[in-house]
Amino acid sequence: MRILLLVLLFLSFAYSLALVLANNTEVGVNLLFSQAPTMNLGLLLILCLILGIVIGILLALLIFRVLQNKWEISRLQKANASLQEQLTQANVVIDRQANAPTVDEAVYGATAVNIQDSAVDSVNEGASLTKQKRDY
Repeated sequence: MRILLLVLLFLSFAYSLALVLANNTEVGVNLLFSQAPTMNLGLLLILCLILGIVIGILLALLIFRVLQNKWEISRLQKANASLQEQLTQANVVIDRQANAPTVDEAVYGATAVNIQDSAVDSVNEGASLTKQKRDY
């Protein structure tokens, strides 16, 4: 990787040197509100090229960051929708279990459970009456 970087750096330096030597005419640069001193045309081309590359890289990084954030938001929205669906399904299962008949109701029916509950209540009442008789 370092060798590739060194080769690219050497090629860009060689290109810049050839550009400066081939375009050695002095030109004046007129900026809208000021005048820059005269400079070598090759040097001006290199400065404009470097400035364009730097601005392009910065804009590309900014756009990539925006796109990366949009992708992340989209991924999180999909995950949120999936989790909402799982939550809905879990609530349906919980409601079914809460409304499902118990084992006693399933085996004996609802009336048998009610009779059994009333029998337990009457036994409890009898036990409390017996206890009250002993206390007198």
